[in-house]
Amino acid sequence: MEQIFQAAPVASIIFIITIALSLWAFSNERIYGEFMLHPYSVAKGDRVWTLITSGFIHRDWAHLLFNMWSYFIFAPTLEGLIGHWQFALLYFASLILSDLPTVGKYKDHYNYHSLGASGAISAVLFSYILFYPMNRIGVFPIPFGIPAVIFGVLYLAYCVYASKQSRDSINHDAHFFGALSGIMITILLYHDVLSNFIGQISSSF
Repeated sequence: MEQIFQAAPVASIIFIITIALSLWAFSNERIYGEFMLHPYSVAKGDRVWTLITSGFIHRDWAHLLFNMWSYFIFAPTLEGLIGHWQFALLYFASLILSDLPTVGKYKDHYNYHSLGASGAISAVLFSYILFYPMNRIGVFPIPFGIPAVIFGVLYLAYCVYASKQSRDSINHDAHFFGALSGIMITILLYHDVLSNFIGQISSSF
């Protein structure tokens, strides 16, 4: 763990703070009220900080564990690839950008709230995919890994479908726009990543 912290200090600090604040929220309902994204308020210029704080708390243990496991797999590797301040920029910018469409969509819905780091984690995942499109990603219950680029396409398609269905409490819009934010920011930071992405895919077929 010490080696991971030394190689990826920004990712490690975000990981620790997210777990600590989520655990605090589990035992203190007041934290949910202060940290959760409230689009109705944000659209009126109030509680704008919740665009960031909402990404550091989670609904329950399952939500926290799934997000942090996904984050832990990709974030340290990505920080090692793109650099420390670049990783911080990608994570926090995507955290905000992934929630802005939600603010626009639910600005008139007073009772709607959102929380979790899924938008920023989607950004981390899709930035990773740009660098390693042919690396295999495991998807339960498929017994074998699938190429990351194929996983990415299926992920985006599912987000669009699930958002239109609106049959659960998951903010699929944040997943989708977080992924797009991760792609755009990575390309802006590293212009060669797109040609390398295409080259890796082409050489694999």
